[in-house]
Amino acid sequence: MTGGRWRDGWGELRRYPSALVGMAIIAMLVGLSLYTVIAIPYSEALDKWRGGEPWRLHPVNAGPVWVDRLTGGHQPRTLIVASDAAEIETAPFEGGRRLRIPLAFDYDYAGFPSEINLFLRAEGHAQRPFARLLWQTPDGRELSLGGHRIGREDRVSISQDRALERRLGGRVPHIGLLAAPDGEAVPRVQPGRYRLLLDAVVFDDEAGIDAELVLYGRVHGIAGTDHQRRDLSLALLWGTPVALAFGLLAAVGTTLITLVIAAVGVWYRGWVDATIQRLTEVNMILPLLPILVMVGTLYSTSIWLMLGVVVLLGIFSAGIKMYRAMLLPIREAPYIEAAQAYGAGNLRIVMRYMIPRILPVLIPTFVTLIPTFVFLEASLAVLGLGDPVLPTWGKVLNDAQSRSALYNGYYYWVVAPAVLLMLTGLGFAMLGFALDRVFNPRLRSL
Repeated sequence: MTGGRWRDGWGELRRYPSALVGMAIIAMLVGLSLYTVIAIPYSEALDKWRGGEPWRLHPVNAGPVWVDRLTGGHQPRTLIVASDAAEIETAPFEGGRRLRIPLAFDYDYAGFPSEINLFLRAEGHAQRPFARLLWQTPDGRELSLGGHRIGREDRVSISQDRALERRLGGRVPHIGLLAAPDGEAVPRVQPGRYRLLLDAVVFDDEAGIDAELVLYGRVHGIAGTDHQRRDLSLALLWGTPVALAFGLLAAVGTTLITLVIAAVGVWYRGWVDATIQRLTEVNMILPLLPILVMVGTLYSTSIWLMLGVVVLLGIFSAGIKMYRAMLLPIREAPYIEAAQAYGAGNLRIVMRYMIPRILPVLIPTFVTLIPTFVFLEASLAVLGLGDPVLPTWGKVLNDAQSRSALYNGYYYWVVAPAVLLMLTGLGFAMLGFALDRVFNPRLRSL
């Protein structure tokens, strides 16, 4: 196909609105992939997905912020109150010091937090410090939260304090501590300024105490969180380049290798062509998905191994017979005889004169083949055979299924990756169908 014909083809492609929409979707996905690999390097993404340090500050199963705002809600976001900004009072005594660390915050949300934790860190102490906790409400009430010995790194799970729950009249602490004292059956938030006072005794002249009070929200970020406090936006972002890379590499590998094998069989004929056809017929009856399930169960679920198996099983596919039917008349074309007469070798004839003749017709098939492999990778992950290391769309769906996300009302956990999968399929399908109308001679007159 000449350069002028290529330009005419692309010019005609712009006449189809579906092609423009498809290219816009694909461009968005490619741009998102480039942003992801640059903004969140691979090693950093793996560390975060495995449960890095920031995850402890995220709520469990929190919905996206924008969904709450669209529905008119005012659910709380996570509040973090650190001792770095507090005015610490110090009172020395013989053998140690007394520290008063106030952790104050303003609470004006309509809903209660989902959990309250206090993280304490005391490094460099020969003897473990001791601290008493006092909760102060906006109306002047004070409630003791008990005393704690502080180690190098400790977490005080205030929400799981059953003794405190009984003192709050059976209300869980993250509700009872912020509820108005009106005695109503349905508690309501008492807005205002709260303070958690740490009255600590340290037996060291220099070492101090770092405290961090975390009131976990019920909404978080653009995509929400899962049962392990992981931000789902990470998996949605990194799932894009993984899905596109898998689909593109699988489509390129299977299409090009299959095309070359079909062209070799057509050119050499005889036992070469017969062998290729018999291998194709045997491979056509082999079920791809069960074989991938068997490989993932018995050997490894590495995404690169799965990609290799997909390409290997896709080489001798039904496409060989289609390419063979298209190449047979080309083999008898006059310009092939002319090339032989001028001394062109077999490899040159196959690669330079036969294959390029059918490439334009194969472009639509190649484009529509990419989302097929994207869905295949996601299907394996949903079945629990996805790469356990990579954060992907299918892995998110698998976690959602195993945790009964839909049953528990966590629709965002399923909808977000499903929408991205559908967008990927829609974008490539719309572009592929438009390309078929442009490059397929049988459809151009329709």
